Amino acid sequence: MLTQTDKPLFRKPAIFAELKNIIAAESTRNGGVSTAPFDSLNLGGSTTDKPDNVIKNNHLFFNALGIDFEQVAKSHQVHGAEILTADKAGRYEGYDALITNIPGVQLAVTIADCTPILIFDPARKAVAAIHAGWRGTVQQIVAKTLAKMQDSFGTAPEDCLAYVGTCIDECSFEVGEEVAEHFQSEHKRWDNDRNKFFIDLKKANADQLLSAGLKKENIEISMFSTVLHNDDYFSYRAENGTTGRMLATIGLVP
Repeated sequence: MLTQTDKPLFRKPAIFAELKNIIAAESTRNGGVSTAPFDSLNLGGSTTDKPDNVIKNNHLFFNALGIDFEQVAKSHQVHGAEILTADKAGRYEGYDALITNIPGVQLAVTIADCTPILIFDPARKAVAAIHAGWRGTVQQIVAKTLAKMQDSFGTAPEDCLAYVGTCIDECSFEVGEEVAEHFQSEHKRWDNDRNKFFIDLKKANADQLLSAGLKKENIEISMFSTVLHNDDYFSYRAENGTTGRMLATIGLVP
């Protein structure tokens, strides 16, 4: 589980916490300079927050991790399943997963209800950061990312450690049949009272990790929810689309 302190700027997944050769963290909404409704650590540029605030917040977050913002590689995400092999830092377009084996390139994905997944291969020294909304989840973006790591770096999934991060939880992710039909029965629940389905994105993505070959004991799943813990995390759904964004990040130490 993650260690919670009073209003932290970020939380580090426990599964990576003792490792000295990577930096991995998930931001909260705390400790930034943005005002409502983006209060306060809004790290997302695709909002109507003041751009200067977003830049200051990014520097605050990455500096707190001991990372120069110029080291960061991230992409404008499109809820797809395209994977970028990032050989240098920068801003990219159209990718929802990034992988690298280059120390000093800090991968990051933006989140505000969708599921972040961070992967570390300690044998081949490679990392991945994945943004999995419901569309990316049904497109098997986690499985595809691991396959890409195998092809690119020789990664063996059984060697990997993974974190399934903070997102909208099953009890809050109410969907219609047009979305639910894309999910297997073990990842959805019908609610007779609400006449709706509920989707478990955390389990769906964790099961992709298991199916790809990761060991169950090498997978950590966040205890937090963007909706249930909305005082600590941004939630696009709970805040009716007008809110900030968090980042999940992982990188090899130079």
